[in-house]
Amino acid sequence: MHQPAARPGAARRLVAGVLLPLAAVALSVAALLIPVPGGISTTAAVTAGLIIAWAVSGAATGWARERTPQWQQATGAVAAAVALGAGRVASRLASGSAGHHAAIAACVLAAALMAAISVHLLLAVPDGRLTSSGRRIGAGLGYVAFLAGAVVLALAGRQVPAYAGVLIWSVALLLALPAARLRYEGSAGRDRERLQWAAIGLVVAGSVALSVTVLSLLVGWPAPLPPVAAGFTVLIPLGLAAGDVPRLGPRGGRLLVQVLAIAGFAATVAVIYLVVVLGLGRPPGDSADRQLLGLSMIAAAVAAISFAPARERLTDWATRRVFGARQAPDEVLRTFGSRMTRAISMDELLLQLAESLRKTMALTSAEVYTGMGDVLERTVAVPDTGPGSLIVGDRERPIIARAGVSGHAWASVWLPAVASADGSGQLRVAPVSHAGELLGLIVVRRSGAADPFSSEDDRVLTELARQVGLALHNARLDTALQTMLDELRKQADELRRSRARIVASADAERRRVERDLHDGAQQHLVALAVNLRLARDVVPDDPSAAAAMLDQLAEEVRATIQELRDLAHGIYPPLLADSGLGEALRAAGRRAALPVTVSADGIGRYGLEIESAVYFCCLEALQNAAKHAAGASVEVRVWESSGGLLFSVSDDGPGFEVAHAVRGGHGYVNMADRLGAIGGTIRWESAPGQGTRVLGSVPLLS
Repeated sequence: MHQPAARPGAARRLVAGVLLPLAAVALSVAALLIPVPGGISTTAAVTAGLIIAWAVSGAATGWARERTPQWQQATGAVAAAVALGAGRVASRLASGSAGHHAAIAACVLAAALMAAISVHLLLAVPDGRLTSSGRRIGAGLGYVAFLAGAVVLALAGRQVPAYAGVLIWSVALLLALPAARLRYEGSAGRDRERLQWAAIGLVVAGSVALSVTVLSLLVGWPAPLPPVAAGFTVLIPLGLAAGDVPRLGPRGGRLLVQVLAIAGFAATVAVIYLVVVLGLGRPPGDSADRQLLGLSMIAAAVAAISFAPARERLTDWATRRVFGARQAPDEVLRTFGSRMTRAISMDELLLQLAESLRKTMALTSAEVYTGMGDVLERTVAVPDTGPGSLIVGDRERPIIARAGVSGHAWASVWLPAVASADGSGQLRVAPVSHAGELLGLIVVRRSGAADPFSSEDDRVLTELARQVGLALHNARLDTALQTMLDELRKQADELRRSRARIVASADAERRRVERDLHDGAQQHLVALAVNLRLARDVVPDDPSAAAAMLDQLAEEVRATIQELRDLAHGIYPPLLADSGLGEALRAAGRRAALPVTVSADGIGRYGLEIESAVYFCCLEALQNAAKHAAGASVEVRVWESSGGLLFSVSDDGPGFEVAHAVRGGHGYVNMADRLGAIGGTIRWESAPGQGTRVLGSVPLLS
């Protein structure tokens, strides 16, 4: 990404932005003050003015926000001032003297240095840096060539004629122009804006200099030519300075377009006049001929500059004279093509099309039908005639799609509904199709007394039908693509939701297994552990009773193993599934480590989720009682009331503080999750010394 060049430091701004420009101005003024035969010539005055302009421009660019070619401008102005002063000193001294020879050498060397610096400047705009090895080599070759030639001339004590020096200098600048063009193509932002303003100054200066040169060659005005032509080059430093003004930057592009167009025309006119007057004719012989030729050239320039706006107005006037108040028939083609590139809805686009057709073709009505399948709906109509439709069967559809613009006779055979609505007027039907598929119709009508439809009208309708077909096809592709994208979004959302459900289901299943193990098998194992300790205590005193207890424990172990197998296979306890909640709870009470009474009369059978939730919650409560209320008795009660299944597990143990103990317990969380999954609730009632009661309820949905 392009990065703006850093601003120069204070020392460089002081030297290149203040001291060197002041030195150039002082040297230029001093050069003009040198007394020479003939005084201050026009060429010398113009040269001094140009040097001062470049010095001022260099000072201004030296204090710009961005980095600029301040060194090239400042040192070039100083070199030019030295060349001007040395040249005037040489004119004052006697020819052949040592002083004259030294002044000539200084003038030639300074002029060559100034020319080399100008090439360097052109290669380094807009920031004064040579950004590639090719540019550095080119600048180096410029310095070597100009200075080497200047050394040879200085040693010989000779000067290059003014016209030869200007020619050599111009050729060198032309050779550097392609590099400046490449720099412009690769630039962006402020660099491009600054280059645009530099180009404006260069193009305007060059075109004006060319124009006055041609005028001088043809009519002898202005005279003298060299200072006048050179004076207009002041626009070059002005362009460089304007590019460093941020507020002017964005306007450079449009202005450069106009400047290039006018400059190109000026060059064309100049070449034509040179070829016609000097090549095919003869130069004007007296002042009257020169005046007439000059006026004709001014008239040509004014006519060319005013031709573009005048042409548009004259074309509109001629169109009204030929076609009345409407536009030319093919105007709708240009307007429809431009509208297609804008963000306009298809219905609005077709409405504008119908309105334009009615206006440009002097129609009584214009209609556009669109659709696929057997029905074409009237999308727009001017004037508005409300909704309507055409039935196009499978037999007619391919024939209509391949047909061109047709009239009343054709429509009466293939589209009788359209032909019958025409009455005594004129009719044209343009099928709208794409790739052999009928997408719609353009139907236009004109009164019988009006001019008949021409071949130009048919051509316009044919081209419009083709463009409308392409637009409808693209619109349907966009609609299909949007529908597909919406469907993909829905599928992606459903996939995300399904993945979330799978994860949630897996988590819920793991929690269910955990709760079932905790509330079922673990409770049995706890009871077995308690009974084993009892059997150990009974063995020394009553071996026969201990044997009976061991037999009972063996049965309970087998029952626990069976329950673990059932849980491993995702099956609820067989007794719960076969006999219901009451019998399953009584069996669990008999296996409990504490004496348990179960009251479940009057309840029926319920769904597996409800019965398993109540069953395992009761087992969890029995297990907690066995852990925390040793020696207590437990009562389990299950009943129906107010559309719900309620249960309670109460013990007469020591009790506890519910607020401090229950909420963080694993058993409470298990029971709350299990009942919450089916819309149930649970609460605990307990206090120290008052036992514990677990109350739960599950709604019975009808």
